[in-house]
Amino acid sequence: MKSVRLRVVSYNIHKGVTAFGRRSRVSELRMALHRIDADLVFLQEVQDRNERSADSWADPSRSSQLDVLASSGYEHRAYGVNAVYPHGHHGNAILSRWRIEHFANHDISDHMLERRGMLHAVAQPPETGRQGIHLICAHFGLAKRSRMRQADWVAHFVEREIPPTAPLILAGDFNDWQRGVDAQLRQRLGMREVFDEMKATAWLDRLLGWRRPVQVARTFPSLVPCLTLDRIYVRGLRARRSLVPRGRSWARCSDHAPLIADLEL
Repeated sequence: MKSVRLRVVSYNIHKGVTAFGRRSRVSELRMALHRIDADLVFLQEVQDRNERSADSWADPSRSSQLDVLASSGYEHRAYGVNAVYPHGHHGNAILSRWRIEHFANHDISDHMLERRGMLHAVAQPPETGRQGIHLICAHFGLAKRSRMRQADWVAHFVEREIPPTAPLILAGDFNDWQRGVDAQLRQRLGMREVFDEMKATAWLDRLLGWRRPVQVARTFPSLVPCLTLDRIYVRGLRARRSLVPRGRSWARCSDHAPLIADLEL
C-alpha cells in the first residue's frame, strides 16, 4: 500500500488576542495557518465564542474564532470546551482536510481553578482501505503534579481505547519544561517525539557543514523561545521533518510559536 504523507501543526493561540490590550489576532492566525499549509491542525486555547470581541475579527459576520480559522481551507473540525465564562468559552480544537469520523472531548482538569481538556478524534486518510488515524489534542496544567496526573489519565485512555496497531498523533501544549510528562508518555505508550528522528541524524548535520543543525523545539515565548512546552508525539507514523518558525511575524500571532512536523503513514 502506498505511503501517505501529511503535515501537522500544534499551536497554542492564546485565545486569539494579544497579552496586553486584548487586541484580536485572529486574522494573523488565519494567515499563519495558510502559510503553514498543514493537513491536520491541533489548536489549544481557541476562544470559539467571545461576545465581547466578535465584531473586531476580520469577518464580523462570523460568530466564532473557529469559523475564521477553518476558512483557511479546513472542511472538517472538532472542538471541545474546556472553560466557560459569561461572555464565551475556550478549549482545544482540531482542524482537518481529511474527514473526521467522530470525536469526543474529555475533562482532565486536576482542580477547579485550571480547566484542562483532551480532545480525541479519528480522521480518515484520503486513501481508501486504510484505518483511521487517532488524533489527541491536549492542554496540560501548570503544576507538575497536575501534569503528571493528566499524563496518567491520557495514557490510561490510550491503553484502553486505542488499538496498539492504530496510527496515533498526540499533540498539544504540555507545559512540560521539566520533561516529566515526556518520559511517561514515551515509556508507557511507546511514542516518539517528532524531533527524535531529526536528532538521530544530527551527526550527519555536523559532518556535512552545509546542512543546518537540528534545533531543539523551543516554542515559548514566541519572541525569544527558550522553553519546550509544545510537543507532537507519534506512534505508527514516521517523522520526515520538523521545525519551529521564528521571527517577529510569528511572534505577533501568539505567545507560543507553532510546532510543525511532516509525517509519513
